[in-house]
Amino acid sequence: MAPSDARARAAELRELLNRALIAYHVDDDPIMEDAAYDVLYDELAGIEAESPDLVTPDSPTQRVGAPVSDRFRKVRHRTPMGSLDKVTTDEAIAKWAEDVGRRLGTGEPVAFVLEPKIDGLAINLTYTDNVLAQGATRGDGVEGEDVSPNLRTIRTIPLAMVGGGVPGTIEVRGEVYMPLSGFRALNERLVAEGKKPTPNPRNAAAGSLRQKDPSVTASRPLSFWAYGVGAHAGVELVTHWEALQWLKGHGFPINPFAERVETVEEVAARAHAWEVRRAELDYEIDGIVIKVDAFDQQARLGSLHERPRFARAFKWAPMTAVTRLEKIAIRVGRTGALNPWAILAPVEVGGVTISRATLHNEEDINRKEIREGDDVIVQRAGDVIPQIVGPAGPHRKGTRRFRMPERCPLCGTAVVKPEGEAMHRCPNRACPSRGLETLINWVMAAADIEGVGEQTVRTLWDEGIVRSIPELYRLTREKLTELDGFAETSAGNAVAAIEASKAIPFSRVLFGLNIPDVGWVTAQTLARHFGTVDALVHATQEELVEAEGIGPERAEAIAEWFRDEDNRRLVDELRSLGLRFEAGEEERPAEGPLTGSRYVVTGTLESMTREQAEAALEALGAKVSDSVSSKTTGIVVGEEPGRSKLAKAEKAGVPLLTEADLVALLGRR
Repeated sequence: MAPSDARARAAELRELLNRALIAYHVDDDPIMEDAAYDVLYDELAGIEAESPDLVTPDSPTQRVGAPVSDRFRKVRHRTPMGSLDKVTTDEAIAKWAEDVGRRLGTGEPVAFVLEPKIDGLAINLTYTDNVLAQGATRGDGVEGEDVSPNLRTIRTIPLAMVGGGVPGTIEVRGEVYMPLSGFRALNERLVAEGKKPTPNPRNAAAGSLRQKDPSVTASRPLSFWAYGVGAHAGVELVTHWEALQWLKGHGFPINPFAERVETVEEVAARAHAWEVRRAELDYEIDGIVIKVDAFDQQARLGSLHERPRFARAFKWAPMTAVTRLEKIAIRVGRTGALNPWAILAPVEVGGVTISRATLHNEEDINRKEIREGDDVIVQRAGDVIPQIVGPAGPHRKGTRRFRMPERCPLCGTAVVKPEGEAMHRCPNRACPSRGLETLINWVMAAADIEGVGEQTVRTLWDEGIVRSIPELYRLTREKLTELDGFAETSAGNAVAAIEASKAIPFSRVLFGLNIPDVGWVTAQTLARHFGTVDALVHATQEELVEAEGIGPERAEAIAEWFRDEDNRRLVDELRSLGLRFEAGEEERPAEGPLTGSRYVVTGTLESMTREQAEAALEALGAKVSDSVSSKTTGIVVGEEPGRSKLAKAEKAGVPLLTEADLVALLGRR
């Protein structure tokens, strides 16, 4: 990078990162994800390492946090509350451990203490003669904000240390956080009161703690973990592990998963184990804190720019990155819905190169202030599907708010937006998208045909080789080998997989036919209730309503679909090709750990389709419905959920589950 370019980029990064720090630490309203901040921070640190003359006093690399808010009285900590440098690989852990050994220079053994890195708000509690005298936020690491009245409302913080016998003054460091269960309950209450829900537990904890009225803080489900001590004159503590046990003995809650290990190899193994287990916790963590155990070794290692050399935060591979949004494209789905998606400058996120990301609808795009040509924050939601979180900085000159096209990109029909819906739709049932997207849905979801992906289907469609589901089952190896990417063996395997998919259950066939309002759950309901396609073909609207979860409008749409002669011919043709149109043993409800429970899934999920979520719940024995009742165990809420379902759930007192809750539920089972 040329010197002038480096200077300009460093200035841009300083401005962006400082704004992010203020938003995070002072306003409690982050403008970017932690992982995105880390990416930009590392870039700035790299520029400054190459050109030390570019380091300025206001650089985020030269301080721990952000200035405190003037809403609270400033408090100076007796000992600084340093921030931790991060490591993300086994090699980085080993290199840090080598540096520790080299600096100690004695060949003495080094033990480590590991603790989950909780995503909350760091605080400093000052006890004088055993009694809580003051509590403050970390602030910039040197000065924080006095929030003593609010901290006293948190029941897990002792107002006086148990056991007594601690004269003088001691600082106790810890993290105030909001458990996930409490976070869900708080948002349910806020929604019921007509207020805006909080976006994540960290924001909820920070906002609750920094209230002017302590009674508001007292009404919030906050909790606390102690993780260390600051100034502790008069108290003899030799190791960090001993300090944790001392805290526990004096009434402070310490994380039960904290552990002491003897080797750096154990450190790496435990860190990776926790990456898998974090979904089991009732609070959010984004890594593991690693500390040299012995205090005398900590003192000899010291700190650099208030960042201790004796500790590191092992953070898992970032699932967030910053890149340029080049274009917002439109894809017309099998139901006529216009689905926007992002074309990105390729970027690596969590070890995978991303060039496309999901977007939801026009309202969501503009709510997030996403514009073509801007730098945006991309994350892999649920560690799987990429999505855009929001802009990474100010809008570039000339960018404009997104507008959905007025006409369908495929057939030119005027687009409509039904009242009460978030999606724009093409009303033309003859639109080419219906056939293509139905084929894609059949191959990728309904039949799940191995070796035949979306791009293959699009190529077959464009070449005029396959334009319907029956034509897919007449596809030959010879035709496939004419396409790029298919040799004799791969073509033969694909044709064999297509043939094998004729054995999919009746409910999957129904799901893949693109019957209006028939998703995965409804398809299973119809298969179980009617048993055969002939019974469905001849079912009246009144008979359809008798099936659980089938209301009058859906029943009318299903009956109308089966009255259509083209649709009946499609069913007959597929039956003649050998597909199943009678319910089998697999259509019966599964038995499992969720047997007896009932769930509803509403809205768009990120890490899986709604059909996959419903299938996963049913595979564990749960009953999944499209309607909410007093018997519903829980309702899984994604993006743009059904308003009537949420209203019914609130009225019936049905718990609301996030997608993270669902993933944790499935993972625990």
